[in-house]
Amino acid sequence: MPHVPIPPAPLPDSLVEAVREHAAGRRRAAEPRDAATVLLLRDGPGGVETYYLLRQRSMAFAAGMAVYPGGGVDARDASADLPWAGPPVSWWAERLGCTQDEARAVVAAAVRETFEESGVLLASEPGSEVVVPTEGAAWEADRVACETRACSLSELLTRRGLVLRSDLLAPWDAWLTPEIEPRRYRTWFLVAALPAGCATRDVSGESSSVEWAPAGAQAARAETGEVAMMPPTYLTSLEVGAFDSVAAVLEDGAGRRLEMFCPQPVETDGEWRFRYPDRLQRLLVGRGRA
Repeated sequence: MPHVPIPPAPLPDSLVEAVREHAAGRRRAAEPRDAATVLLLRDGPGGVETYYLLRQRSMAFAAGMAVYPGGGVDARDASADLPWAGPPVSWWAERLGCTQDEARAVVAAAVRETFEESGVLLASEPGSEVVVPTEGAAWEADRVACETRACSLSELLTRRGLVLRSDLLAPWDAWLTPEIEPRRYRTWFLVAALPAGCATRDVSGESSSVEWAPAGAQAARAETGEVAMMPPTYLTSLEVGAFDSVAAVLEDGAGRRLEMFCPQPVETDGEWRFRYPDRLQRLLVGRGRA
């Protein structure tokens, strides 16, 4: 199935047919899987920059797309033994709009996937504000062990004497893949600043390349077709790119309470498009794209 075009482009005929088959009951919606993704941010001369990965074209989901670090929640991400510092799981459950077990798993998956795909681990020694650097062969072996599921995040942190720093993250958005897609995810988007003294590394085997880019400029590249993005990535980049600083993004995120949003197909003047949240539709209008 072709990827959903970035808004406000109309859906291609193949997706319109899928919409009609679903409405007629001839296509069953796939069961979504929980996932987490992280916008790793830093301030740059061109505005708020985000860390992007270009996924391998051989990947089953979002092949060839520019994405943020992230992936599916692993069952072990919900471990009650996970060393934790910062806002408690109950706070995260309220902000993410889910149960406490789900919230623990989502935050853990966000931290784990960021480590696996950028080399940055949002963790520190208990009571310390300093995020641990992850340089050297031993840390690379730990990253690979997490990536291959030979080691869980809880096991890694416990062995290293570290705690997950939930205070370094903030909620941002929540997206449910449309019902017509064969692979569906309930994905929570979180934001985090690149910690002082830490650097990203091109380490993920799921990506063909990585880059730091101003979020707004990256959205503009998607509009011209220079890079490919899924609509939530494009819209989120557009939104984050409107902020003046990483601090402003984190402050805004800290006050958010998320509701899972599933884009719904709407037919207008003979063309089918997905409807997106009103605050994001307004961004499109501001760019003359709605």
